[in-house]
Amino acid sequence: MDIYGFWRDVLGQDAERIRGYFREDAYVNWHCTNEHFSVQEYLIANCEYPGEWDGEVERVEEINDLTITVTHVYPKDRSLSFHVTSFFQIPDGRIQSLDEYWADDGTAPDWRLEKKIGTKIR
Repeated sequence: MDIYGFWRDVLGQDAERIRGYFREDAYVNWHCTNEHFSVQEYLIANCEYPGEWDGEVERVEEINDLTITVTHVYPKDRSLSFHVTSFFQIPDGRIQSLDEYWADDGTAPDWRLEKKIGTKIR
């Protein structure tokens, strides 16, 4: 499966192209909000989300039929920023399950800034 193509189509909110990446009985879990979606529900949640989106895949790891990605996701106006860690089970070239963990990007909490520990990654 073309994982970069998948993310391109997800960010472009192209429901028909996204559908083609999934097996019919697949599911998606968004653990941070405790949501379980069928493919159809996932298409609604992703493609009807407001705004125009962009992003970049920062890391891909593959272990047998498991593909793990870390993707930086943001609206085209760059008003927000997220990182999503995604675990894809792809047993036959199409997604059987997708478990995702979404995080808002932001600054370190004040207590760590006050301690002057850590440095910026980039």
